[in-house]
Amino acid sequence: MNGLTIRGAREDDRDAIRAVTLSAFQEYAAVMPAHWEGYRKGILNALADVKPAEQIVAERDGAIVGTVLLYPPGTVFSRPEQPPVTLACPEIRLLAVAPMARGQGIGAALLRECLQRARRSGASAVTLHTSDFMQIGKGMYERMGFVRAPELDFHPAKDLTVMGYRLDLDDTAR
Repeated sequence: MNGLTIRGAREDDRDAIRAVTLSAFQEYAAVMPAHWEGYRKGILNALADVKPAEQIVAERDGAIVGTVLLYPPGTVFSRPEQPPVTLACPEIRLLAVAPMARGQGIGAALLRECLQRARRSGASAVTLHTSDFMQIGKGMYERMGFVRAPELDFHPAKDLTVMGYRLDLDDTAR
C-alpha cells in the first residue's frame, strides 16, 4: 500500500469525501431500487454533519480514495417510526472506497484505523451494520473477526434487513 496515508479528515476534504462515498455506494442503487433514493439522502445527511463521529480518510497521491466514520459510544440515532438507538460502543459507518481504488487493502486499512482508535479510547468492542447485498464489505468484516450480532439488526423497510456485527476488542490483537 505504498503512498497510502490514513488520517483524520479536514474541512477541505468534504467534497472529495462526499464524491468517494456516493461513488462507492452507487452500485447498490440497482439492487435496492425502491430504497436507493432514501439511502442516498441518508448518506448525504450523515456527511453534512458528521459530529460526533471521527471522520477518517485514506489518501494516495493527494487524492481521497477512501473514507469512514467512527461514532463514539453514547451517540443517539433516531430512525423514522422506531425508537432512538443509543450506541453502547463505538460504531463504524459508511466505510467507502473509490471504485477505481478497490482491491488494494484500503478498506481494511481504514477498518484497522477505526479499531486502533476504539482501543485507544478504552472501548471493549466495536459494532457496524451491513446488508447481504454488500458482499465484499461483509466478507472483509468477517475476515477481520466481526461476528453477527442479530440483536443489533434493524429493518428500515419490511423487505430490507440491516445486519449488526460486533468485534470484541479484548479477544483480538488485530
